Amino acid sequence: MGAVVCLWAMLLPATSSLENHKDKVSFLARSLKLYSPIQIGALGVLLFTGAFQLTDLKAAYRELFVKQLGYNLGIKLLVTFFLVLFSVYQSMGIAHRFVKRHETGDMITSQEFDSIVLQLRRSNGLVLILALITLWFGLRLRF
Repeated sequence: MGAVVCLWAMLLPATSSLENHKDKVSFLARSLKLYSPIQIGALGVLLFTGAFQLTDLKAAYRELFVKQLGYNLGIKLLVTFFLVLFSVYQSMGIAHRFVKRHETGDMITSQEFDSIVLQLRRSNGLVLILALITLWFGLRLRF
């Protein structure tokens, strides 16, 4: 979740503070090259820790597991599915394509750049909301 907040609170505002278009494109490409692997790695940690916790919860609740936790777990898994889907879209569909275009020397116009930043802002807001919902349901499973 820290990487998502960092993109929203630091990276995108810092990009808009630069004056030169080439500097904006270069700064965003360098930053997203680091951001994408961190975001995908964090998703892996989220999925594996959830799976490990699920095993412990099943052992603790035994036959009451589905009755007491089934609804919350089902909602959490559904939200996690969409969180992974939109996070990978943001990381691979938007950020990775932009970085590869920049690295191959493809000219990125200011309109295209603004569109990419807008897509990142929108997808990041959605990812942040889904991450908070997942966190909330995860905490409800514990307490």
